[in-house]
Amino acid sequence: MVYIQMEIAMPAPTDAHDLDRQRKDILSQLAGLGDLRPGTLAQQFRKCGKPNCRCATDKEWRHGPRWVLTWKAEGKSQGVSIPDDAVEQTREQIAECARARILMRELIEVSTRLCDAHLEAIKGAKKRPHRGRRAGHPPRSGRRGRAPDRRRRP
Repeated sequence: MVYIQMEIAMPAPTDAHDLDRQRKDILSQLAGLGDLRPGTLAQQFRKCGKPNCRCATDKEWRHGPRWVLTWKAEGKSQGVSIPDDAVEQTREQIAECARARILMRELIEVSTRLCDAHLEAIKGAKKRPHRGRRAGHPPRSGRRGRAPDRRRRP
């Protein structure tokens, strides 16, 4: 027997009440986040710079590994060395920062849809009835609404 698993995409809620509930859910998730740290964690192997060291002559030999966290701040790359015992904690902080970014994108999307729903509700409430000919009424006659005749009389 073969089973097929399908994911059905649920339509995005358009009702203001559902959108508000979704916004509150995202805000509570944001409030529950831990420490945030942007950047990338990587291992580095480096040369020490001493002329008599093995790393100066052997291309395969390097000192390390050393953990380095790098990130961009004001358009410039920044970096800091991370001790071995803080690597796991730093990974968790980076993951929380990525989760915060995703939640913020979702919050902005839901808030935009909520604002659009409020605008549609306002537009719907302000719609005027059609000003065309009303049923059961004769057409208007006369020069109503026109500029007066300005011909000179002799």
